[in-house]
Amino acid sequence: MDHKWILSERLSREVGFRAACLDYLDSVEADTDALHNRQADLLGEMGAHFIEKDAWETLSDTQPPKQLVHKRIILPLREEILSRKHGVIPPKSLIFFGPPGTGKTHFVKAMAGKLGWWFIEILPSLLMADGVDKIGANLRTTMEKVRKLDEVVVFIDEFEEIAASRDEASRIDRSITNEFLKQVPMLKKPGSKILLVCATNYIRQLDAALLRPGRFDCIIPVGTLDEEGRRTILQHYTSKIHARDIDMDLLVSLTQNFTPADIELLFQIIAQRSFEQEYEIRQECVVTTDAIISEISKFRPSLTPEMIEEFKQDALKYSRI
Repeated sequence: MDHKWILSERLSREVGFRAACLDYLDSVEADTDALHNRQADLLGEMGAHFIEKDAWETLSDTQPPKQLVHKRIILPLREEILSRKHGVIPPKSLIFFGPPGTGKTHFVKAMAGKLGWWFIEILPSLLMADGVDKIGANLRTTMEKVRKLDEVVVFIDEFEEIAASRDEASRIDRSITNEFLKQVPMLKKPGSKILLVCATNYIRQLDAALLRPGRFDCIIPVGTLDEEGRRTILQHYTSKIHARDIDMDLLVSLTQNFTPADIELLFQIIAQRSFEQEYEIRQECVVTTDAIISEISKFRPSLTPEMIEEFKQDALKYSRI
């Protein structure tokens, strides 16, 4: 400010201090607009979308690990000033593990909805689109794009397909796991608002280096539903069909080994049956408790006692929360 004239890069000549300030602000605004446009293009290219906030309410308060995720992950990310005051470092990378159908994907989407962040799913099949030998390069390119984004939840399902143990893996599989090991720390730079969540049904198949502290901040088990969890999901789906006077206590007791995905499929079948019946008889068809019980009796739930026991062992061995 001691100088009367300042060189304007835009005009390539000296201008007064006020004109230089206006020139600078115009430049910053143009850069900001360009950044927003680039982010919008990337979000569209990667299939980003918003999840409704009420997705979080479809999770029962007693459903593990809802309370843990809320306190350990969502609150520190939303309450940044309070987090810094108490020296809390919000998690940036998580692994969800548990039997198939236990709601891992739904949990991640519900988290994105609760945070109000974009949701992006990276499919292992898309990383393999150019051949197995190109997976590492495609993974690197994808992660470079992710690092340019802000306020996104990045989800990778079937994580074991791209991060399997290197002990008995082929050369290509080892290179893919090595590439992922390099990429995870790069997503966790201070100040970034990127949450990486990976899910697997087979935690034992992951490379040991990924499970050690330093790569993933939390490793969270997502297991069977308790009674209250099943009640919340059953109430959600019964509200979407044409039903009356449902004995919810009885349904809860009959769906002990059902996963959230099982219950969703069960009610899709019930809705279709009800629709077809009303179409055929041309009279109102109301779903009753007996009709639901009939479908439950024919339905084979995903979970078995053996799977539940194996999950309990894995939860003791691998959980880090």
